[in-house]
Amino acid sequence: MNILLFLGGLFLLVMGASLLVRGSSKLALSFGISPLVVGLTIVALGTSAPEVAVSVGAVLDGKTDIAIGNVVGSNIFNVLFTLGISALIAPLVVNIQLIRQEVPIMIGACFLLLALGLDGQLSFFDGGFLFVLLVSYTVFLIVQSRRETQLAKDEYAGEIKPSAPGAWDDRLPVQLLLIAAGLAALVFGSEYLVQASVSFAKAMGVSDLIIGLTIVAAGTSMPEVATSIAAVIKGERDIAVGNVVGSNTFNILGCLGVSGLVSGDLGLDMAPSLLAFDIWVMVAVSFACLPVFMTGREIARWEGGVFLGYYVAYVAYLIMAAQQHDALPAFSGVMLSFVVPLTVVTLVVVLIRRPVKKR
Repeated sequence: MNILLFLGGLFLLVMGASLLVRGSSKLALSFGISPLVVGLTIVALGTSAPEVAVSVGAVLDGKTDIAIGNVVGSNIFNVLFTLGISALIAPLVVNIQLIRQEVPIMIGACFLLLALGLDGQLSFFDGGFLFVLLVSYTVFLIVQSRRETQLAKDEYAGEIKPSAPGAWDDRLPVQLLLIAAGLAALVFGSEYLVQASVSFAKAMGVSDLIIGLTIVAAGTSMPEVATSIAAVIKGERDIAVGNVVGSNTFNILGCLGVSGLVSGDLGLDMAPSLLAFDIWVMVAVSFACLPVFMTGREIARWEGGVFLGYYVAYVAYLIMAAQQHDALPAFSGVMLSFVVPLTVVTLVVVLIRRPVKKR
């Protein structure tokens, strides 16, 4: 029953995000807002709607570990799994703007979360600060987009089109109904997902935090996975990478910003294990993007395989640590003494031998 509840909640989250994006996009376009602005705001934020819904729902249910674990776990999942599986399908092209601007912003957001959480809590004011940064970042992207080339604007216009006259979603009542249905699906889906996740944690004898970092994080990241894989198949390989980086930044500024505001005076308590390990993994994964992205400005298939391997190792570590497995010391020793140093050396050698491509 809990498995069905989880799958039903996941289905509602994905469907709700899709309905919300479709209704909001058509409504904005019908009011004359450019496809470029719609793509940078509504569509970009729509893929993170499940994370927002689940995190806010978890806060309202008093399960703050799931709320924070969902965001940190989703960011780790997005880079290691989503980019990894996408790169295995086809080597991913990395836009130079990602290296110069978006990845450093994502890394900065990770460090900001770490700094705000050093006192063991993400307060109401911390949430407000993160949300203000999100609004500022969105405005910055819109202003910057006005200087984009006509080719970039045409690309957005080709992807995001207003409804044709007489189409079923051309009328205002239909667009408002799509938005309402999307919001309702997100609310109910998040409630079902959180309920099932808490039951999983109790049945497996692990904490809410572990469930949030793994099962919930993977579930709420399905829109990002679907979007990136679809972009790769269509040949838009730079969009697949940009989708992940943008989503990670929004997860921290938006999901935790809204969750912090909703928490009120109670704030969001941050588990010591999260501050000691998982957030540092998120920071390390974000930093790993720079050398990988800079090696010829693409993510090769072997690098995608390395990302996937590290995600499997991360989940294995969480499970063994939760169960205090006897193999944990040996596993940690191999990872820290052999696998991680070998990966770092390999990336450095590749970076030296294959210099960054010029625009």
